[in-house]
Amino acid sequence: MTDSKTVVVIDDSPSIRETIAFILQSEGFEVYTAVNGREGLELVRSVRPRAVLLDAMMPEMDGFDVCRQIRGDGELASTQVIMLTTMGMEVDRERALNAGVNHFLTKPFDDEQVLELLDEAFAD
Repeated sequence: MTDSKTVVVIDDSPSIRETIAFILQSEGFEVYTAVNGREGLELVRSVRPRAVLLDAMMPEMDGFDVCRQIRGDGELASTQVIMLTTMGMEVDRERALNAGVNHFLTKPFDDEQVLELLDEAFAD
C-alpha cells in the first residue's frame, strides 16, 4: 500500500469524476481517475491506493466486477471500496455488499460523508 493519501475514482461520468477529484484534491488527497471499470482496475493495480470510489454501472466492466477483482487480489484485498451509484434499491445494496464493497452510497451523495469515510480509511 502507498503511504500517501491516494484515491482512485472510477466513474464513466466526466462531471462526477471531475467534481470528486476537485473535492478530494482540495482536501489533500492524491487522486487518479478512470473512465470505465477495466481501466480503473488496471489503475488500482498500478497505483495501489488505500481507497477506491467506484460507480456501479460502467462500460467494459461494471463496479461489482471491479470490486470482486480487487477482493480476489491478495495485494489489493485490504483496499477500501466505496460504491457511489444511482442504483438505490436494497437489492443493489446487497449485490454491492456481496461483491465486497466497504460502503454503499447513492448519488447524489453528501461530500462530507464521502470525506468522513475516506478519513476512516486513512486513519490506520
